[in-house]
Amino acid sequence: MQRVKNFPVGRVSFLYLYPLNFQEFLEAQNQQGAVEQLLQLPLQDFAHTHLLRLFHEYTIIGGMPEVVKTYLNSKSIADLAEIYEGIWATYKEDVEKYASSSSSVRVIKHLFQTAHLFVDQRIKFQNFGQSNYKSREVGEALRNLNDARIIQLIYPSTSLQVPIIPDHKKSPRLQFLDTGIVNHELNIQADLLALEDMSTAYKGAIIPHLITQELMSLNSKKFKQPNFWVREKAQSSAEVDLIVQYDNKIIPIEIKSGKEGKLKSLHQLIDKSDHPYAIRMYASEFAIDQHITPMGKKPYFLMNLPYYLGTRLPEYIAYFLAEYPR
Repeated sequence: MQRVKNFPVGRVSFLYLYPLNFQEFLEAQNQQGAVEQLLQLPLQDFAHTHLLRLFHEYTIIGGMPEVVKTYLNSKSIADLAEIYEGIWATYKEDVEKYASSSSSVRVIKHLFQTAHLFVDQRIKFQNFGQSNYKSREVGEALRNLNDARIIQLIYPSTSLQVPIIPDHKKSPRLQFLDTGIVNHELNIQADLLALEDMSTAYKGAIIPHLITQELMSLNSKKFKQPNFWVREKAQSSAEVDLIVQYDNKIIPIEIKSGKEGKLKSLHQLIDKSDHPYAIRMYASEFAIDQHITPMGKKPYFLMNLPYYLGTRLPEYIAYFLAEYPR
């Protein structure tokens, strides 16, 4: 696309396609009852266990259409390895399309071999993946892959004012095309089968990565990347997994298991925010609680969402603010 000299302005409509999200995964399985419960607002407690089990399947295999189709026919994860390998190997062999020079080819090949080890982690370009490549070389290669939507750079915001503006001077997080491919490259799919709470999978990285992937899938008419929030100070650094703009508010979202009292970064953000709303996504049932931040002693409302509701976040935020107006 970068090498196209002429573009017919006004004659092209854009449609952005992504791996299947959870609702589409359920529809592919003809799980109409599960889809109906997923679309209920608020979610009914009796549907939680069934939706959680189905979401764990989806978390393990991801949303690549051929992978999903094969899995639905065989119900065997072992049958998927060849497909994952074929998809990722094709991208590796196709690397010249994303490179501007022979040296850029080498850098991009290095990224394909190592970047999955840093999924959902903040990275530095200099010497990425224990290499000797310079910041400029890695940055150029990653930006090319970002434009191709294969490995994307998700930048943080340091402000709580609308609109959300990513700070490109800060270290970004890595976001891959599909979580299932990442699981395959990390060779952790068998380990995921034994987990009852995916929040702990691969150092807590898999569920935030997947929810980010699902949020992106909602933007089929406009390309838009989610953002996260950071505060980088010597004595009070903090990082919140996601922030979402709703009307004139920046809503923080933490994705983790554990008790409310462990949400230290979220509490720092709430103390700085001009509204009392926050969201925690985890493996348990839907609930809305009222709490007080430990340091600032600020009252706030915490909406606890099962992590299979990633594609339903806009509707739940609207519901949350309408039910608890401030």
